[in-house]
Amino acid sequence: MAEETESVGTVLLAGTMNLGIAVAKAIGGIVSGSSAMLSEAAHSVADTVTEVLLFTALKTSERPPDDAHPLGYGQALYVWAMLASVATFVGGAVFSFYDGIHTLVQGEELGSPLVSYIVLAVSFVLEGTSLLRGVRQVRGEAAGLDVPALRHLRRTPDTTVKAVVLEDTAALIGLVLAAGGLLAGQLTGSGVWDGVASICIGVLLTAVAVELGRSNASMLIGRALPDRMERALAGELAALPGVEEVLELVTAVQGRHEVLVAAKVDFRDAETAAEIERLCDEAERMLRERHPSIARVFLDPTPGRSNVSGNETGGASAEG
Repeated sequence: MAEETESVGTVLLAGTMNLGIAVAKAIGGIVSGSSAMLSEAAHSVADTVTEVLLFTALKTSERPPDDAHPLGYGQALYVWAMLASVATFVGGAVFSFYDGIHTLVQGEELGSPLVSYIVLAVSFVLEGTSLLRGVRQVRGEAAGLDVPALRHLRRTPDTTVKAVVLEDTAALIGLVLAAGGLLAGQLTGSGVWDGVASICIGVLLTAVAVELGRSNASMLIGRALPDRMERALAGELAALPGVEEVLELVTAVQGRHEVLVAAKVDFRDAETAAEIERLCDEAERMLRERHPSIARVFLDPTPGRSNVSGNETGGASAEG
């Protein structure tokens, strides 16, 4: 619950700041006549829409299971997050490409850049504050899992936090590009540099949208836990008394903190049906206590390979 609250707070902070930044950038772009500043305004508008979609994703995914959706709504998170990546591309990247190309073809008349410089400086501080919040959350979660922060950012099932971190990072880079375009235009008297900066911002936003789209598509298709974690789970099951072998183990991430575990388990032949049922209940309880993110465990008692081959051999001998 604490992590859910932290994710909501991260998204709300980013959305609130992006809305104010978008208005300031638009004013700066109109006053200075800078296409790069207008592209940055579109970037912040797209980010604001993205945060609204991510907030919707978080709230929708928290709904409990019902008859229509017995496995819950955890994966709804990735549907809304996928729409957020589309908003980043359409609302930010496409406008930046259009405005940059238009500036290169038609040219632009630069006004006073002072307001834009002030807006860029303030925006940098605000975007940096939002980014620090997201990075702090990623580092805290990574420390809890004992994995490097960058690896956790790449693999985290909480794509809302990943979106905030990537978009705020892109925002800071975009601000530097916009400032560079303004400065180059001021020094040379040519609006070409501003148009180039705008196109570079479009490329940057496209890269972010593609990465977020790829991550959410992977989660929607159904992603397993990392091999290291699957091997650890199989080892924990195999170590239980009465278990001969874990024949097959399948995992599926179904939400930010929801994992399904299914396994074919070879129990000792001496175990009774009642004992096997008890062992299955014990295994589920053990896994869920050790790993709170595991929401569902399905175990299938299955004869081991040696038992199957032994039965086949025995059958052949009997026929002989």
